[in-house]
Amino acid sequence: MKMIRWRWSSLRAKLLVMFVLISSVPMIVVGLVSYQKSFATISGHGKASALLEADRLARDIDGLFQDTGKLLELEENPQVLSFLFSQSDTYEDAKAILRTFELYRETYKYEDVLNISMVNLYGRGISERRGVFQLERNPLRNPHFVKLLGEPDLVLNVPPSEALELDRVDGFQYEGRNVISIMATIKQRITKEVIGFIVIDLDDSIVRQFCDDSLIGKTGYFYVASSGGNPIFMPSAVKSDALPFQPADLGPRLAEDREGFVERSVGKPLFVMYSTSQLTGWKIVGLVPLQELMRDADEIRQLIIISVTLSLVFTISLYFFVTTRLTRPVQVLMNKMRQAAGGYLEAKVKPTGSDEIADLGNSFNIMLGKIRELLDQSIKERENIQKAELRALQAQINPHFLYNTLDSIIWMAEAGKNEQVIRLVQALARFFRIGLNKGMEWVTLKEELEHVRSYLVIQQMRYRDILDYEIIVPDSLLNIHLLKMTLQPLVENALYHGIKNKRGRGMITIAATVDAGGCLMLAVEDDGIGMTEQRLTELRELLAKGRLPEKTGDEVSGGFGLHNVHQRIRLYYGEAYGVELYSEPQAGTRVILKIPHRMGGTIYEKSDAG
Repeated sequence: MKMIRWRWSSLRAKLLVMFVLISSVPMIVVGLVSYQKSFATISGHGKASALLEADRLARDIDGLFQDTGKLLELEENPQVLSFLFSQSDTYEDAKAILRTFELYRETYKYEDVLNISMVNLYGRGISERRGVFQLERNPLRNPHFVKLLGEPDLVLNVPPSEALELDRVDGFQYEGRNVISIMATIKQRITKEVIGFIVIDLDDSIVRQFCDDSLIGKTGYFYVASSGGNPIFMPSAVKSDALPFQPADLGPRLAEDREGFVERSVGKPLFVMYSTSQLTGWKIVGLVPLQELMRDADEIRQLIIISVTLSLVFTISLYFFVTTRLTRPVQVLMNKMRQAAGGYLEAKVKPTGSDEIADLGNSFNIMLGKIRELLDQSIKERENIQKAELRALQAQINPHFLYNTLDSIIWMAEAGKNEQVIRLVQALARFFRIGLNKGMEWVTLKEELEHVRSYLVIQQMRYRDILDYEIIVPDSLLNIHLLKMTLQPLVENALYHGIKNKRGRGMITIAATVDAGGCLMLAVEDDGIGMTEQRLTELRELLAKGRLPEKTGDEVSGGFGLHNVHQRIRLYYGEAYGVELYSEPQAGTRVILKIPHRMGGTIYEKSDAG
């Protein structure tokens, strides 16, 4: 029971929220601000430190290739140029070139340079390992040399993954070792014409050593990749197929010279940073779990969560202590208000005490009394308004018909058609006797059909050459009660807008059925000229919106009869009922009146005109 009372006492909930907000929000705000500041600081420092480490590794690689690149100065050595340009050098010339190679090694301490080779365009070359040699194949079969020939000022740094067998111009292969080849052109001093190529083979272990020595946190590491993201040098403890993402996915994100970003699509978030070696164009990529960089920030977050949790526990305990003593009278008043909201207006409160809650209970009792009075008054006013609206709608239906019928009587009397005058006056008398119905609003379906029949007799005498009608109604439906003058305006509309505008005779059919949902369906159908799709849509929209059609000066101008009947049905029966309209051009119109079936053989009548 206590749990139920807790669940339904909104004031207690508000007090709880107030206590929680007062005590916890300041602490949460301070904690969040502190956490955000510390997180941003730690994150920024960690990411900046990792990115700086990538920059350092890129500079180390650039320094390595810059130092090794000094060997390319050999291309300007006169002895080298003479050797490559002519074919008549002696053994002493070749020996002098090799001594130059050795001098460079002693000067710059090139311990990682494995071999220096040179070859001219005709395949004549010299290398440290083999000495003077002559290639049996054209050097330009090597794609790297072809690329250099097209860009003579370019220096190619070929990693092991891109190395070709043709790169070993002297034919010497490094079994069990991977090498990086630095390639450049050798040009004449004056004409700058390419006369050969220089190839420096560098042991790749030094670059791998850079990756092994550069670590981030406990599990982070660096590796060297091509500009497209493909791994070139990996740390010894990491295999290239162990990368958390595909190189093709990383490649498009390496467009800048240096950048860092968080990758969240590979499971645990990774911080990825990279820098670019300016001499080689390689990307030094670092990967480290973001959690390692954010370890201090996570500890601060845990401390904040513990503090807020303890504060909430204290606040809720204080809340239960206070609200148990303050909110019981409010709960009683709240239950009474719920009963009143459910429709029970006798739910009065018995106030106790003289505080503000007791005054609120007295005001609640006075309010209930006023509500009962206003409800009774509103019901009576609504009934009066409905009756007035119905009378106003009915008053719009008859005047033009009465005028036309009296005009026909005058014309027949002047023509000496006494018998027709008598029939017309009798039909008119029956029409208005049923229409007036002693001021009553409701008639049976049988009386409504008699009213329509009198109307059709009058109109048939006026339009004998064009009008036929038939009424098909089961006897079981004759005692159903409905609002009077609901069918006659529909029949009038069928005559004036359907039959009258048609060449030749026309037929109006009145039928009644009960559908599967228990609704009475009254159908008035004619085989007149019908309506276009546009006009039918306009009338349907007007009926749906409850708007009158524009006045044109015609007798039943553009659907006023339909509108009046539709409005009366919806006013009395509800929005689910009313008039439905169907029509096809030159085929006719069908109007269906849908009302509830409130009530027990078959009337089948056909006019004998013509």
